[in-house]
Amino acid sequence: MSFTDPQTVTISAVTTPLPRVSVGEGQSQYLSADGLIKLSASHDYKKRTRRVLRLDTSKLAPDVFRPDENVDVSMAVYIVFDVPRRGGYTAAEQLAVYTGFKTQMTASSDALITKLLAGES
Repeated sequence: MSFTDPQTVTISAVTTPLPRVSVGEGQSQYLSADGLIKLSASHDYKKRTRRVLRLDTSKLAPDVFRPDENVDVSMAVYIVFDVPRRGGYTAAEQLAVYTGFKTQMTASSDALITKLLAGES
């Protein structure tokens, strides 16, 4: 089962549609028209079940060593749910853990993430 097609993402107040470009066993990918933003969802069933939602972005930016030249740079943000293969956590319990995590990350205008991105731990 795949997500709704297309997905959208809003970065810096710009909403970008991401139509589905790939579907496979346990995975789907959604890509912007310019190829600079990709959303992927995957599920891996081995000793533990791993569910990953990942957003990749890329852009051209000045080279730090040669500022008159541009280079391709990229970054990714993702969340991984790593749960026991044979149960132990219901979907509702997994959602409750995620909700607590999300609340912690976004509290006080994303203060925790702002500090993390500044190198704090």
